[in-house]
Amino acid sequence: MVMDAKKINQIAPLLRIILKQDGRYPLVRYAETCPSCTLSVEMNPDRPEEAASQIRKALGRVGSGGLETVCVQGVGCFQILPWPRPSEGRVAGKIVLVTGAAQGFGLEIAQDCAAQGALVVMMDINEEGVRRAAEELRSQYGPETALPLKVDVTHEDSVMEAIHQTVRHFGGFDVLISNAGVLKADSVKRQPVKDFDFVTAVNYKGYFLCVKAASPVLAAQHKADPSYRSDIIQINSKSGLRGSNRNFAYAGSKFGGIGLTQSFAMELVEDGIKVNSVCPGNFFDGPLWSDPNNGLFVQYLRAGKVRGAKTVEDVRKAYEAMIPMGRGCTAADVMKAIYYLIEQEYETGQALPVTGGQVMLH
Repeated sequence: MVMDAKKINQIAPLLRIILKQDGRYPLVRYAETCPSCTLSVEMNPDRPEEAASQIRKALGRVGSGGLETVCVQGVGCFQILPWPRPSEGRVAGKIVLVTGAAQGFGLEIAQDCAAQGALVVMMDINEEGVRRAAEELRSQYGPETALPLKVDVTHEDSVMEAIHQTVRHFGGFDVLISNAGVLKADSVKRQPVKDFDFVTAVNYKGYFLCVKAASPVLAAQHKADPSYRSDIIQINSKSGLRGSNRNFAYAGSKFGGIGLTQSFAMELVEDGIKVNSVCPGNFFDGPLWSDPNNGLFVQYLRAGKVRGAKTVEDVRKAYEAMIPMGRGCTAADVMKAIYYLIEQEYETGQALPVTGGQVMLH
């Protein structure tokens, strides 16, 4: 049998939503063959609405109780597995994808979502780092809790394959958190073009590629049940709300990201997908700022961005003094914003500041 990734990506999400029981979606795991199928269905996977109808008709004949496998002719077999985690938590019952999940905000987002009842797909170009982080979550919460995947968000094939592997393993997902980001600070008078291109490729193009790959899966789930809603959340920055001196590449990519968020939100609302951005203030304690070799404090010191600063600590104090609440942003601050956007059904296309009062919208 010739396996077709597109067909698997269409059928598994339909099964996941249709087979919901007791308020929880099952896991739907693809297998090329299985010893015996409890339900066999003939359908055209290129027509999702018709495929969903065929699945429902077949279920009407056999019932969903005790259903272990569904075989779709021309596609393969799908194992139907019960939701493996307790039902408590703000994202209990959800599957959450996080890019840039090997360290920093991305890692803490994945950890908090797991603590709040989700299964997490941890994506990062750092294969060893994301694998190690996933192992820690699995040891703490159970073997199904985290799926690590190596992903380069600047390459479409890499992103598409990661989404496909997610669907093969879990059957679909409910939340995409596009967090992967990089920063190269320098003067516009001297920044190398390669640094500008790198920042733009990860922060701007990478967000687009993730949404392009993820949105058809989320849309398929909505077609299976029009009441189903999903979320795409970009981790943006306060630098997406106002310019940043000697940090134009980063700020430009983040300004552009908000434009993508608003445009994606307008288009994808018909698919039941809410799209929003969270704009954190400075996460001073994360590696982006505090890495001793290439963190922002070091970069800004080298670039002379803070007048009179002679040490990294001088730079940090200068940035803390800019914040009305007197401290940097934390992962806990960001998580409150993420959960708000997921829980708030009447919010899309927004850029939510989490800046301690440093940026106030008007």
